[in-house]
Order: sequence, then C-alpha cells, then structure tokens
Amino acid sequence: MIPSEEKERVDRHKALVREFIDAINAQNWNKLDELVAIDFVRLSDATGKPGICNRDQLKEFLRREVETFPDGFESIEDILAEGDKVAIRQRFEGTQLGWMASSPSGKKLKAEYIAIYCVQNNQIVEAWVEWDNLNGLKQLGHL
Repeated sequence: MIPSEEKERVDRHKALVREFIDAINAQNWNKLDELVAIDFVRLSDATGKPGICNRDQLKEFLRREVETFPDGFESIEDILAEGDKVAIRQRFEGTQLGWMASSPSGKKLKAEYIAIYCVQNNQIVEAWVEWDNLNGLKQLGHL
C-alpha cells in the first residue's frame, strides 16, 4: 500500500503535468513561468540534439509549433507517476499550415508519443519526449 503522503505528492505531480498540457493547448506561455523551471531541459532523439536547454527555449519551440500547426492540440491518453517522475502517453493532432522543418503540407498529423516529466519543487525540471518522426513525415507527405 502506498503511504498517503506519497500518493498526495504523486497526485500533485500528475495535476501539475496536466496543467502544463492545458497551458500549451491554451497557448498560455506566461503560465509556463509558474509550471516550468527556468533551467528546464527537454531531451528528444526525434527532434535532434542538443534539445531544449531552458524555459525560454521551450516557449520558443512551442510558439513555432503553433505557427506550424495552428489548430494543434495535445491530449493525455495515459498518465502514470511514481516518485518525481510522471510518464504520459500523449496524442498530438494538428494541420501543418506553417513551415517548421519542411514546407506546409496542409495535411493533418496524428501522432502519439511518450513523455516522461521530472518534477521538483512543484515545477517541471526535465522532460524526455520520443515519437515516431518517420511516421509523422509520411502522414504530412514529406516522404
């Protein structure tokens, strides 16, 4: 049985990550100042290295994502947590109307991905995000 203090902490961490996803969907970049540590790091082989190395870079990445997929929306399919980690199977859907790594296709992207967030001092300090980049490029007609 999980001690009630640990369950409450894990529930707070899951709520924080849900709030983070809601802020992204609402394009509430100021809310990220509250939810994400200033020295936040995002690691992903799908988007290349060196990744995102602070909160401002994360905001810029998300702004570019909105420019590329103006109707983009993230949803949580599954959420699990233990200790300071929150793991999510997420879904992203959006129509590519802007340019990111390739020209606008006008096609809809539907992508599931896995993200693991590390929470410390009531802020997200790190994220590991992986998705099938090849499948995404195929959906958009870039391959």
